[in-house]
Amino acid sequence: MEYKNIIFDVKDGIGYVTMNRPKALNALNTEVLTELDDVFRAIDKNDDVQVVIVTGEGRSFIAGADIAQMSDLNGTEGRDMTIQGQLVMELIETINKPVIAAVNGFALGGGNELAMACDIRIASEKAKFGQPEVNLGIIPGYGGTQRLPRLVGKGMAKKLIYSAEMIDAQEAYRIGLVQEVVPAEELIARAEELAKTIMSKAPIAIKMAKVAINNGLQTDLKTGVQFEAEAYTSTFVSEDRVEGMKAFVEKRPAEFKNK
Repeated sequence: MEYKNIIFDVKDGIGYVTMNRPKALNALNTEVLTELDDVFRAIDKNDDVQVVIVTGEGRSFIAGADIAQMSDLNGTEGRDMTIQGQLVMELIETINKPVIAAVNGFALGGGNELAMACDIRIASEKAKFGQPEVNLGIIPGYGGTQRLPRLVGKGMAKKLIYSAEMIDAQEAYRIGLVQEVVPAEELIARAEELAKTIMSKAPIAIKMAKVAINNGLQTDLKTGVQFEAEAYTSTFVSEDRVEGMKAFVEKRPAEFKNK
């Protein structure tokens, strides 16, 4: 697929997905969602990509859904767009590669929901976060009512959604919505540094850790640790485990090969 609204590039094992509708503050419409679905499905199958970095062109990460498009939709069409967005967020959340959101500016509505679907969020000091949907007479529809309380707690999530309050990067860090805040000029470099650190670890271990965490969070602790045991076993019978433990005993860097 030829992308009109995003830029995709691969360099040294890192896949870069850059939202590229700066005049619309990178707002999500059905065309953008279709492109995101396509690119992340391709990434999932691309052995040249080990870690993904998602960011935005211009002063916005993603400033929400495209309200101009949404305002003309009827109830059925609105539901269809919501389901489309939810499926894209689920895809981003569950692909077998770690995904880092490098949040460079506004991450509002669907933008915050996309960031939350990523594994790790690093924010520029200029970033702003929020779920302003109630200002429009709707609620978050791309998973925001579900992922936000899982990340920041039920009370804080309700406060942010009910008030439509926009918060800065430091407040997002304080409540656990983002994992790091860095100067704007250091954002991509820091995301790349983290990506390279992850890439230096055993690929199957990273993959299985993601599976165990994601699956476990959907269930009770007893079932979650059963998921963990199965994922652990997958790593224990791998060549990466043999190499990792051998390298540890021999006091040398491990040379992992499994992808």
